[in-house]
Amino acid sequence: MKKRKGFIFTDKKHSNRAVMATILGVISLGALGLMVFLSYQKGGKVGAGFGVGALLAALYSTIGLILGLVTVQEKERYRLFPVLGIVLNLAALVSIGLIVYVGGSLK
Repeated sequence: MKKRKGFIFTDKKHSNRAVMATILGVISLGALGLMVFLSYQKGGKVGAGFGVGALLAALYSTIGLILGLVTVQEKERYRLFPVLGIVLNLAALVSIGLIVYVGGSLK
């Protein structure tokens, strides 16, 4: 098969840190969704492991948010993954905040 010659008009690349920020956001939202689902199935009577899981999700999303904010400012990089990482990690942090707020106001 003959190699096709093409024109490349940019030297932009995806940043590895931005891809990692997106992956951390997906992991955080997935873990939170799983914990909420399992907690609903058990009627809200869950152990301390769910709190540890939420704490790890908050840690992952904070690190992912920092990575996304750092890489969105880089020149000559595509902006898809940094912006997606920022949005996903902010959604995870807001979700954790809402869970804590609603859980604290029910008592």
